[in-house]
Amino acid sequence: MYETNMYEGMLSETVTVQGANGDSINAYFARPLGNGPFPGMVLIHHLPGWDEWYREATRKFAHHGYATISPNLYARDGHGTPEDVAAKVRAAGGVPDDQMLGDVQGAMRYLRALPTSNGKVGVFGTCSGGRQTVIVASRSEGFNAAIDCWGGRVVMAPAELNAKQPVAPIDYTKDLKCPLLGLFGNDDQAPTAEQVNLHEAELKKYNKQYEFYRYDGAGHGFFYYDRPMYRQEQAVDGWKKVFAFLEKHLS
Repeated sequence: MYETNMYEGMLSETVTVQGANGDSINAYFARPLGNGPFPGMVLIHHLPGWDEWYREATRKFAHHGYATISPNLYARDGHGTPEDVAAKVRAAGGVPDDQMLGDVQGAMRYLRALPTSNGKVGVFGTCSGGRQTVIVASRSEGFNAAIDCWGGRVVMAPAELNAKQPVAPIDYTKDLKCPLLGLFGNDDQAPTAEQVNLHEAELKKYNKQYEFYRYDGAGHGFFYYDRPMYRQEQAVDGWKKVFAFLEKHLS
């Protein structure tokens, strides 16, 4: 709980972590100052790239008491503006799921090695990062909570599968290893409301611990204040849901 006489301090910087295949990749890291212990968060950036919104989100989580890291999943594709790098990655068909998984696991290990860690780590992603969050929470040991914000292509048609993305994330549901929070706009087309229904049905089928919240009047990306898709009321409530969920599972 924030009080006006609290000490506040934060360190934020670019760091290097060991990702998939032992590759060194850059990441943005922010942590509260002090001895902790602090829970950790890995943020999986969206398709627009490793951009300013994800820098701000990293600091937002740190402000709320989480040592937070956002790995650059596009680090191997060269450097430049986030928009230019993301366009290059999209043209090449995106990042392989296995490579993404290795990078996120490397970021998790970085957090767990911190002397201020409380031993718990969550994972959060929006858009493509939401899809990847579902994969990470299903295929990786060591996460204590996962947050999927409007992740498209969790449900995939057979024709959408390819060498880089060979399995639909929904097909990993039986392996989900931690509680999952999902936030969705009912006007979204990726995922559609029906796709969210299918995902929820699978979670129920396998008796998984989850919370899904769906917002009327909101579509894709309703947290993004710098875009026309922003929905103030729904975004404020969504952030409250995020931090209440993390308080429950990572404290």
